[in-house]
Amino acid sequence: MSTAEDAVKVTSQVAVYGTLKRGLRNDRWLGEARFVGTDRLIDITLYDLGPFPGAKQEASQGVEVEIFNVTADQMARLDQLEGFNTETPTAGLYDRVIFQTRHGPAWLYLFDILPHLQR
Repeated sequence: MSTAEDAVKVTSQVAVYGTLKRGLRNDRWLGEARFVGTDRLIDITLYDLGPFPGAKQEASQGVEVEIFNVTADQMARLDQLEGFNTETPTAGLYDRVIFQTRHGPAWLYLFDILPHLQR
């Protein structure tokens, strides 16, 4: 997807984990996004990156995510926080991919550089 606006045309939902979840330190980046619900994704694993977690696509016991309905402006803010560059998507720390959730498709940020990290 070339822009946050294009991304929201595909799905206006984002699934978050870690510090973006409600009540945690980065939840303000979601602004007034509407909370949709939760899900447990068994095809991602969280890694401890110190001050924040990073997710990688691989089988796990399940990771609890929160799903929000976002606008293009909110998606752009999340892209900024996660260092996702819409012009060169593979150049940043995170990649934004679509996962199927029980609430429908949702964007999720996967950490792109995870060689030998602890779960």
